[in-house]
Amino acid sequence: MSTHAKQCILVVDDEPEILRALRAGLMAQGYEVETAVSGTEALQKATAHVPDMIILDMVLPDGMDGLEVCRRLREWSQMPILILSALGQERQKVAALDLGADDYLTKPFGMDELTARVRAALRRTHAGTPQTEAPLFEWENLKIDYVRRLAFRSRQELKLTPLEYDILRFLTRNADRVVTHRAILNDVWGIEYSEDIQLLRVHIGHLRQKIEENPARPRLIVTEPGVGYRFKTTR
Repeated sequence: MSTHAKQCILVVDDEPEILRALRAGLMAQGYEVETAVSGTEALQKATAHVPDMIILDMVLPDGMDGLEVCRRLREWSQMPILILSALGQERQKVAALDLGADDYLTKPFGMDELTARVRAALRRTHAGTPQTEAPLFEWENLKIDYVRRLAFRSRQELKLTPLEYDILRFLTRNADRVVTHRAILNDVWGIEYSEDIQLLRVHIGHLRQKIEENPARPRLIVTEPGVGYRFKTTR
C-alpha cells in the first residue's frame, strides 16, 4: 500500500469502463478517487472539494470539452492536470499543454504508466521547495547551476551555447513534464519563433550530443512525437 491515502484525484471521463478501471487502479495505490462524467460536473466537483490532481479526458459529452475544462481550471488553480486522449488527437494535446496541462497519455495505456505519471506530477506539486525556485538541478551525473548558468556532466563543465543552456534550463525546470515545441520556442527565442520546430530540433540534437550517454537513444531529453519534449527523471 502506498502512503498517498490523503491525496485525492478527480477522474473525468464519460466511458464507464475507463472510470471503473482508473478508480480501482488508483485506489489500489492508496489514492482517494472522485469521478465525473462531464465537463460541467468536473468543474463543480473541483471547486466543491479541490482535488490534488485531475485526470481529464479530451472528449466529453456536454459541449464542454477537456480544453475548456483545462482553461477554466487554470484561471484559479495550478493543480496537476493529466490529459487522456485518443490516437490522432495531437492538435488537441498540444492545445491542452499550451493551456497549462502538465502531461498526457494516449489511449490505450497501462496502469503502471498512468500511476508513474501521477506520482511524478504529485511529486512536483508537493515538493518542499518549488523547482522554479531551486538554485540547482541534479540528476544522475548531470548538475545545473541556475545562478551561474553553468552545467556539468560527471563534474566536467559542459561547453553549452547560450541557446543550448536556455533549452536545458527550461526542460529541467519542467522535469518529467511534457513541454510543447511552442512553449520552448517562446521561452528561449521569443513568440516570433513559436512555429520554427526545425530550429528547435537542430538545437535539441546538439544538446543531446553533449549531455546524453548515447545521443542516438536519448534517455534524458525524450521526444514526445508531434507534441514536444520531456526531460525524464523517471524510469
